[in-house]
Amino acid sequence: MAEIENDSPPPREYRVAELAEAAGISVRTVRFYRERRLLPPPRKEGRIAWYGEEHLARLRLIAELLDRGHALGGIAELIGAGEDGRDVAELIGLQAALVAPWSDETPVHLDWDELRAAFGDQLTEANTAESIAQGFITVEPDGITHISRRLMDATTALVDEGVPLAAVLDVSRRAREYADAMADIFVALIRDHLLGALTHVHDLTPAEAARLTEQLHRVRPLARTVNDAQFALAMDRRARAEYDRLSAE
Repeated sequence: MAEIENDSPPPREYRVAELAEAAGISVRTVRFYRERRLLPPPRKEGRIAWYGEEHLARLRLIAELLDRGHALGGIAELIGAGEDGRDVAELIGLQAALVAPWSDETPVHLDWDELRAAFGDQLTEANTAESIAQGFITVEPDGITHISRRLMDATTALVDEGVPLAAVLDVSRRAREYADAMADIFVALIRDHLLGALTHVHDLTPAEAARLTEQLHRVRPLARTVNDAQFALAMDRRARAEYDRLSAE
């Protein structure tokens, strides 16, 4: 039987200047990464150093991590935890799952005419200062930007129902304190029962990082479900108690 020829081209190799050009960085940067052991040693052929596709992939990974805000020291830790690019990606995925935003709020901008129409004479310096202090708004020359369209819509709806804006902001401040307490409870739950004694991401194997990442993605919606259900049940209890009190009076 005739042997099947392998028509696949041989893996490309680069000299250092070619590698730097392909990665979009300088030769000095490539050498700096080599000195910091962020890049594996090249293949030597006499006095010529040859770099392969794995070196180019590593440089692109480093660039991606830098764009995400990682420091070189942290990148070295991640790469040291697993020389395989996939292993590093799994560790990075865990970090992303740990710090990814839980909220999906959409900011909304209102100009001064819209604000005056919504709040009238309640658009005071004191109420504006309180909104800024709670981190809800940023003031701009042409109006304000609120961090949450849903919260802004709820605020204007409550004011339309006759609730003073100052009272809405007071309730918001107190509700935030309870929300922070609930968040602390779930952070502790995740820390104590999922992450265990983990202190640094490089303590994990890539397989453990992948498993924890999947767990975190599953737990996120469960935490929100528990909070929503607990609040609804609490409102049931409090509303019934208040009704009974008014009936007795």
